[in-house]
Amino acid sequence: MSILLFDLRFVPDDEAQDIRDLLFENEIDFYETSAGVMGLSMPGIWLKDETHLATARQLIDEYQIKRQSRAREEYQNQLDSGQQRTIMVIYKEAPLRFISYLLTIAIIIYFSVVLFLNLI
Repeated sequence: MSILLFDLRFVPDDEAQDIRDLLFENEIDFYETSAGVMGLSMPGIWLKDETHLATARQLIDEYQIKRQSRAREEYQNQLDSGQQRTIMVIYKEAPLRFISYLLTIAIIIYFSVVLFLNLI
């Protein structure tokens, strides 16, 4: 019986390809389903044989731990070198736009909350 191994919804293409390569290199038999034309189906990587589930899950878990640490390291390097955009950088680039966005968000939140408070 087939079993869902890896949900592909909202997964970056490079990560999905890495998972496919990982399974292929370790000779784990799998197939893939797409979201379909309307995007309503379940996109994922499925195992054809349940006996490989523990091995495949362990491989994917190890891969994701490495990917997470690599992403955090890249983010920290960007912060240290000043390449990562922060709120202050965005504010300094266009202060009027930043303030207008904040005011718009505040107005939307205000009217959303006022409607609920008036019902009480």
